[in-house]
Amino acid sequence: MAEGKKKSDSKASGKKITLKMAKNCLMATVDGKQRLDLSNKGISTMPKCILELRGVEELDLSRNLLTEVPDFIGKFVNLHFLDLHSNYLDRVSAAIGRLQNLVNLNLCNNRLTPSSLPGELGLLGKLRKLNLGLNQLDTLPTAIGALKELRQIGLFDNRLTRYPGCLLKLHHLERVNIQGNPILPERPPDPGPVRRVECLCLVRESCLCGDCLMKCQKERKRLEETAKMKAVKSKPVSPDSVVRPSQETWRKRHD
Repeated sequence: MAEGKKKSDSKASGKKITLKMAKNCLMATVDGKQRLDLSNKGISTMPKCILELRGVEELDLSRNLLTEVPDFIGKFVNLHFLDLHSNYLDRVSAAIGRLQNLVNLNLCNNRLTPSSLPGELGLLGKLRKLNLGLNQLDTLPTAIGALKELRQIGLFDNRLTRYPGCLLKLHHLERVNIQGNPILPERPPDPGPVRRVECLCLVRESCLCGDCLMKCQKERKRLEETAKMKAVKSKPVSPDSVVRPSQETWRKRHD
């Protein structure tokens, strides 16, 4: 029984990463950056030994068993890229706000709620790409609206019921992926009972300029002519008005 319990505890704590193992995971990117790739290693906590490698510019801890981003993440000040997708994260340390060079942050496919995201996210002044898809977000923290350099944000497959208002402050934002959310249609406000108001303004002719006066006179003449034509068309025709001229013409012809 004791042995079985030990195995269970070992599984819960995840695999251990030594400094030697971590160094073997160092590589150079095509653009000459140092990348530490600890993805898919079965680790449940960020190993403190990697602090010896805190000069790296890219850190990949995706597809592991991590439940939180620890405080010492703030010491990786050279990071441009941080990938934590497909873990079990329900907490991100406020120390992440110290990563002033971070350009790309991937927190997709975790267990993040609005309270999991610290306000210090808004301090990432160089961040251009943020992926928060496949989480449990029904709102976004207002701090997101402070990411003035943000170009892309992934919010797909969350619990958002409306478009986050904080994104309207991001004037450089080019792409927002909000698919798979239960967005409710916006209902226009009730205008209340509609009242029709008509207004007639009277001015003296002497107050009008020459062009305006001419336009008014032409319009008045047109309206008067239209009114006369309507009056003629609607005037009833008496039988005598048609018969009498015909009779007089007939008499003249036969006298």
